[in-house]
Amino acid sequence: MIDLNKIKKQAQEEINLASDLETIKQISRKYLGKKGKINEIFKCLKQLPEKKKKVLGKKTNLTKAEIEKTIKKKHREIKRNVEGLKLQKEKIDITRPGKEVKTGHLHPLSIVQREIIEIFQSIGFSVVEGPEVETEWYNFDALNMPRNHSARDMQDTLWLKQEEKKRNKGNFLMRTQTSAVQIRYMEKHNPPFRIIAPGRVFRNEATDTSHEIQFYQCEGLMVDKNISIANFKAIIEAFLKKFFNKSVKTRLRPSYFPFTEPSFELDINCQNCKGKGCAVCKNTGWLEVIPGGMVHPNVFRAVGYKPKEWQGFAFGMGVDRLAMMKYSIDNIRLFYSGDLRFLSQF
Repeated sequence: MIDLNKIKKQAQEEINLASDLETIKQISRKYLGKKGKINEIFKCLKQLPEKKKKVLGKKTNLTKAEIEKTIKKKHREIKRNVEGLKLQKEKIDITRPGKEVKTGHLHPLSIVQREIIEIFQSIGFSVVEGPEVETEWYNFDALNMPRNHSARDMQDTLWLKQEEKKRNKGNFLMRTQTSAVQIRYMEKHNPPFRIIAPGRVFRNEATDTSHEIQFYQCEGLMVDKNISIANFKAIIEAFLKKFFNKSVKTRLRPSYFPFTEPSFELDINCQNCKGKGCAVCKNTGWLEVIPGGMVHPNVFRAVGYKPKEWQGFAFGMGVDRLAMMKYSIDNIRLFYSGDLRFLSQF
């Protein structure tokens, strides 16, 4: 006995209860597949008389068509629901505030160095660079500090091991000052000119609140026919005023450097304690930031200039020390600590 109404009703109930596409596929195979119930009915029709076969065959085809129609309808319905849920999850609420994009930023020493460069470029200085690994010639000899000269003891040098000495240039070392860049520049260029040489330098010394084994300098050099200390003082005071965005109290003190004569040190009123005295200025209220002087004739001779024809001034400023003054930082070691709590403030 074949009850097509029962099969159709059973199929519709299962289809109505289906909630996903995989279940619909299973129902389709159960009723409409090669081994499905409808196909089994068609196989049985061969055993029936011709008259009954026609009647039952027609009813079977109608039942098959209704089941197919119901399955397709349910398939579309489930697919719409799935796509709707997917769209709902992917929906963007344009009224919600966006997430903050975290980006990197410049190190405080980079910020200060760029500002120094920008200020000096605005008054006609060119920027030059040189190697961090230097020779005795550029770091000492050409700067009026020949071998065995006591002035070399002023800077504790980091020497590099090497198999042979470089001919006429001496041993290799980590540069103690960017003055070596000035020598390299003067060897290849004729005056007049004005340059600054920013870069990292190295000293073999103990670290404290205001000293590090590595730090950054920006040295300057101006050479022309009629250059005097007055030119130096005017340029440096203009630089400091623009750098600190206010007038800064300064003073010049006599000093000694083998590559300048006369030599002096320019101090500024400590910006950390406003001149009252602190660990950074060693309780003096003053901080030495820009040593300098008139270029020594022997330095001009070393690069092939005639001292009677040219004169100029040279200076060097510590980028780290200026950054400490600008941001009221009381320990130079913070710059090299890698502490994100400190660096993220800039």
